[in-house]
Amino acid sequence: MTHAQTHRMTQAGNGSAEGPGYGSPEGPEYGSPGRPGPGGRADEAGVAVTTDGLPAWLDPVASAARSVRPQQLSRFLPPESGAGRQSAVLVLFGEGERGPELLLMERSGTLRSHAGQPSFPGGALDPEDGDQATTGPLRAALREAEEETGLDPRGVQLFGVLPRLYIPVSSFVVTPVLGWWRAPSPVGVVDPAETARVFTVPVADLTDPANRATAIHPSGHSGPAFLVESALVWGFTAGVIDRIVHYAGWERPWDRARQVPLDWRA
Repeated sequence: MTHAQTHRMTQAGNGSAEGPGYGSPEGPEYGSPGRPGPGGRADEAGVAVTTDGLPAWLDPVASAARSVRPQQLSRFLPPESGAGRQSAVLVLFGEGERGPELLLMERSGTLRSHAGQPSFPGGALDPEDGDQATTGPLRAALREAEEETGLDPRGVQLFGVLPRLYIPVSSFVVTPVLGWWRAPSPVGVVDPAETARVFTVPVADLTDPANRATAIHPSGHSGPAFLVESALVWGFTAGVIDRIVHYAGWERPWDRARQVPLDWRA
């Protein structure tokens, strides 16, 4: 997607997402198992998920969130036993100088899990976040984003929740929470022990075929990758971005044979 395309999307919107399962009546809705959030209503503590006032270019993302199934996002799904540490990430879209953009951060190289990797803001649920099956992930995503990047959560409108996914290497069960940065606030590194840097990536760069590749880990695992803002985005974060771009109808043909090797430290 070029800058001109994103500008046109901002002005005129985009059509419904295309792809397997979209528009099917059996697609899960907010509040159903595996999909927390009341969908357009504020809960008892003021956490809300609503598409009211959302910019038109985000309509296909919101539409995708309402109908996508876990299997369409990843082959790694939460264990049926219920094992795994519940966590949430904030997938925050904003409007920058080059049009639509996404907020990311780079994790500190000294962390025990996923050190040095670009990621969405997020982390494990705390008891005070509340029920992990309903609004707990919403609060956790906003709380962690504030703690890691300093953003003001009052400027964030939550507009969707994706199905819970699983990161086998760290045993995290992750709920991606979608947000619109309605009132942007300053962001940056809050704690260098956790975060190396905070940055935004234009959606136009994420959809540019020149910035796309397949990351190859020595273990044999392969997955989508993005080379943007002097960073290699891969793993869970790249997988979620890849699926959002695909099901929102923003994907452009790219060379999947282009490989970026990772080392054992990754």
